Amino acid sequence: MDMNEPRASADSVPRWEHFPHGSDVGVRGLGLAPATAFEQAALALTAAVTSAQVEASEQVEVSCQAPDLELLFVEWLNSVIYEMAVRRMLFACFSVRIEGARLEGTLCGEPVDVARHAPACEPKGATYGSLKVAPDAGGIWSAACVVDV
Repeated sequence: MDMNEPRASADSVPRWEHFPHGSDVGVRGLGLAPATAFEQAALALTAAVTSAQVEASEQVEVSCQAPDLELLFVEWLNSVIYEMAVRRMLFACFSVRIEGARLEGTLCGEPVDVARHAPACEPKGATYGSLKVAPDAGGIWSAACVVDV
């Protein structure tokens, strides 16, 4: 069995995980639909930055598009990273709607409090490294890639 393949059953999703990749971090989201896997991967992104509780006190709307699900996943994570950087926020919950080549998302979070959140890193961008968005044989969707930190 490939160690990079998700091992999940329907009762263990949705969920997220990190996987090692040199000095960067791999993020993977799992869900019963691509949108859920994208949401979970965004949670993995936040968890790479902080282990502290993040409040969902503010909402930010994002949209992106790409010709296929894998490229849309990279665009999604890069949209989240962009909003983290320009708004100086962390996000605690995500809502994704995918229609064809277009994604509409809602990010819920709060401004970074350095003392409370103690950020471990600053994500710079989602990459095409280890990029894969697909269902497994059991129908569990996985969305994964490496994030440059």
